Amino acid sequence: MAKGRGGRGPSRLDKRREAEAAEAREREEREKQQSDEEETEPDDIDEEVEEIDAEADLVTEDDDDIDDEDEKKVKKKKSKKAAAGEKSASKRARVPKEVRRQAVWVVFDNASKVVEEFPYNRKEEAEALLARKMQEKEGKATYYLNLVKKEMKD
Repeated sequence: MAKGRGGRGPSRLDKRREAEAAEAREREEREKQQSDEEETEPDDIDEEVEEIDAEADLVTEDDDDIDDEDEKKVKKKKSKKAAAGEKSASKRARVPKEVRRQAVWVVFDNASKVVEEFPYNRKEEAEALLARKMQEKEGKATYYLNLVKKEMKD
């Protein structure tokens, strides 16, 4: 039991220490596995590819005895050699292009169709149109005003 906790189990700090220790162990294991893979793979693949290349050189193109499986093995080994020989570059996340937007006041009708748009600095005009439309229809249709951000054209 933890000190001063009144039998309520391990403290938050104790749990955090345990989690950090577990993460450190996992990180060490991953680094060890990566270093083991780097040491063993390239030499084995190089030798196998050289053997297969030597066998392929002995066989002429006129021979029909070449199996499709042998050709696939040769291609597969060569691709492994190429993959092992060059380290993969870390993939860089592409940042989406920022699109400039402008705020406009839009008067919509009951079906959410645009009645008219006004620049942001002309809110009074938009409110006046909204009031005029509401009086004309006398409650049959509803209109509302909303601030919308539209993409600006360059």
